[in-house]
Amino acid sequence: MRREVTLRDVAELAGVSSRTVSNVVNGYANVTERTRVRVERAVKELGYRPNVLARNLAQGRSGQIALVVPYLDTPYFSELLQSVIRAAKVSGYNVLIDQTDGDPEHERGFIAHGSRRLLFDGVIFSPLGLDQQALADRDPALPLVILGERTSDGTFDHVGIDDVAASRQATEHLLDLGRNRVAAIGDQPYATGEAAQRRTRGFREAHQARGLPVREDLIIGTPRFNRPDGAHAMAHLLELEEPPDAVFCYSDLVALGAIRAIVSRGLRVPEDIAVIGYDDIEDGRFSNPTVTTISPDKEMIAATAVERLLLRISSATPPPGLELRAPHKLIVRESTVGRSARPPSA
Repeated sequence: MRREVTLRDVAELAGVSSRTVSNVVNGYANVTERTRVRVERAVKELGYRPNVLARNLAQGRSGQIALVVPYLDTPYFSELLQSVIRAAKVSGYNVLIDQTDGDPEHERGFIAHGSRRLLFDGVIFSPLGLDQQALADRDPALPLVILGERTSDGTFDHVGIDDVAASRQATEHLLDLGRNRVAAIGDQPYATGEAAQRRTRGFREAHQARGLPVREDLIIGTPRFNRPDGAHAMAHLLELEEPPDAVFCYSDLVALGAIRAIVSRGLRVPEDIAVIGYDDIEDGRFSNPTVTTISPDKEMIAATAVERLLLRISSATPPPGLELRAPHKLIVRESTVGRSARPPSA
């Protein structure tokens, strides 16, 4: 059986001390570039793998981070979860996962003073039930990165896309197709609905930029971004004297529900009503019709969130909180342009 390669083996091959190898492996700056290259070459040649568990124990850490999301059955979060796990694994961290169902007390338990700190070293958190003030009243020693709904207050990092710009782009796509009665499904005009409010703002800005009025009766709220709420909202829109000829849905699940309601009435997508979603989940790539969508770079969101959280965990003095933007793009599919769209695999 092959003997496990030790830090001392690497030190002997590189001609340096074990302390120097440790400094290189842990990314400390007090090593010359020439020495770093020599150590990294020895690490690669010997196939050395740092004992992450021992390192974490020595530093008083668990080697685990928590990912806290509202719903695990939502495809966007399940896809993002996989990306977070991959990014954390590269740095030797395991990921603990918790679903809050948007319950404020459940969410508060993860950021309260001293709560569960023995289980994880930091939290990547997508809050739904807590508003900005509730986030401010948290354990200041807890390394925290926020996804989605809330913006940074300067003490934690927030990673997401530009919801306003993305929603404006989605609405402009529908207007460019010559649609003149564009609806929006997903507004949430209350304290914890910040992401939905930013999407409504982008929807309005697209109309205002072209000098077009916004019909308030075409902006429909939903409690959640899911299929049933999308279908219910779309059914309401279809009962209007002047129903929409296009709909911007605040998630792909909402879009799938809306499409179901449309075709159930004997109408066609996109010929009668064009539909665009948000999130670029796998379901939308293989539905009939496939769903035009705003696609956030989930891999970059996950990688950035993990990188910033590990920086906070390893820093004696927490760095200032940042607003970090991942890119997004419009992906045009059949639900807005018909069969002329590129195939689902594109």
